[in-house]
Order: sequence, then structure tokens, then C-alpha cells
Amino acid sequence: MEAWLLAHEGMVRGAAFLALLLGLGLAESLAPRRAPVASRSFRWLHNLSLIAIDTVVLRLVFPLLLVEFAVLVQERGWGLLNLVALPGWVRVAAALPLLDLAIYAQHRAFHAVPLLWRLHMVHHADPDIDVTTGVRFHPVEMILSLAIKMAVVAALGAPPLAVVLFELLLNATSMFNHANIALPPAADRILRWIVVTPDMHRVHHSVQPHETNSNFGFNHPWWDRLFASYRDQPQAGHQGMTIGLTQFLERKRQSLAWMLALPVTGATGAYPSTRPKDGRR
Repeated sequence: MEAWLLAHEGMVRGAAFLALLLGLGLAESLAPRRAPVASRSFRWLHNLSLIAIDTVVLRLVFPLLLVEFAVLVQERGWGLLNLVALPGWVRVAAALPLLDLAIYAQHRAFHAVPLLWRLHMVHHADPDIDVTTGVRFHPVEMILSLAIKMAVVAALGAPPLAVVLFELLLNATSMFNHANIALPPAADRILRWIVVTPDMHRVHHSVQPHETNSNFGFNHPWWDRLFASYRDQPQAGHQGMTIGLTQFLERKRQSLAWMLALPVTGATGAYPSTRPKDGRR
């Protein structure tokens, strides 16, 4: 099974993406958490076009993608997990949360460093939040993110199976927790101890800087609680909160060209900081 998964990783990830896009998109239509403020068809067209560009750019820039690089790391015996003899399942079990912690740290860095925030603004400038927002990132951010993940994989010696599983989980949870779906409050309270839920992550897309700079987790919700970046609910409530960035609220019809140019043409606003502006968590 492991050999098959590694050999068909691209196909599996593509199938998972399409299944989640269609399934969560349907759920958003049937039971939306919030009414959209912008045209859904326009947003989907341009958000998905950006995803297509990201895929092509990564293939052109990197001769090896993450799973292929993990195979090379394993063959060369690089990384901490290769320093001692451990059962395969132990190495996989250890690598998964450590990879997720690295993504949490990376996310905080993209909020803290103004130059990185310029790239990450493309993700936050979406005037609505739905399943396509979960994969809406500038190509340069995607390049940097993959380079960081490669460095982490090499340092950890993360096994290829762990990398495949992590990438599948990261993509799935990112699409899930950005989805505009309504979960029963009781289910949300339980689930957010296990995985980042849509209500938990939606706070992160508030226009309020102290809310934007909270709830950084994509997959595991524990890091935000552990590192004091957790915020339970938005101050204005999920129906009353405004999604996006204050400096772009009038840009309701954001084109693909606008998103690509945003890092060099848009104002950063008050957001590039991991600390809330009003001193509140």
C-alpha cells in the first residue's frame, strides 16, 4: 500500500482535491454559514485559476517536489529521525505533528514579517471565505512554502509516507476549515479539540488585526492553545464579522491579475504582526 501511494501520490492528491472541492462546495450551497458578499462564480473562477498557476509554477521551479525530495532524504540518511534505528511507524508518527508544527511556525512568520505578509495578503484579501480560499495563495508564497517544507523534511528526516500523509491532511484540512459550512455548535466544540474547524479558522480571516493574528493552525488546533494564539470566537460574531483586509474592502471583484500584482501594489495595512494591536488575545 505504501509503495502504491508513493507511486501515485499526484493522482491521489488530485482526486482528493476534486472530491473535497465538489463535496464542500455542495455543502456550502446547501447549508452556508454566512451569506456571500461577492459573486461566488467570479471568485471561484479566479481563485481556481490562481491554483492552476501555482501548480504549474511549482513544477517549473522545483525539479523534485516534496515527496520525491523525501525519498532522496531517506536514501541519503539525512535528518534527526535517521540518526537512530526506529520502526517505520514510529518515524511516521513522530514526523506528522512535527511537520504540522513547522507549518504553524511558518504561518506565524508570514504574518510577522512585512515582506512575507505582502505575499500572504493574497490569501487574506478574499472578501468571502469558502473552500477555494483554503488553496488561494500567491505563487511566490507557494515557492517559499515548498522550500521551507523541504528544509524541514531534510532536518527531520521525515519518511516519504509521512510526507504523503501530511500533504493530504494539510490540503484536506485547509479546504475544510475555510469552507463556508454550518456545523452544529456541539459538534464544533468537540471537533476543535481534534482538528481546526471552520468556525475556529474563520476568526483568522476577520478584518480586525487582533483576530487576524490568532488561530494560525491549519490542521492540529493544539499549537494555538499551546503558544497563546487561540481565540475562541470573533468579537462581532460569525454573522456580524467582516471578512478580508480593511484596505481592500472596496475591491469586491478581485481579478486574477489583481491578486498576482497585490504583493507589489497593495498596502500592508496594520496586519503584519503576531501580536494583537489592542493588547487582547
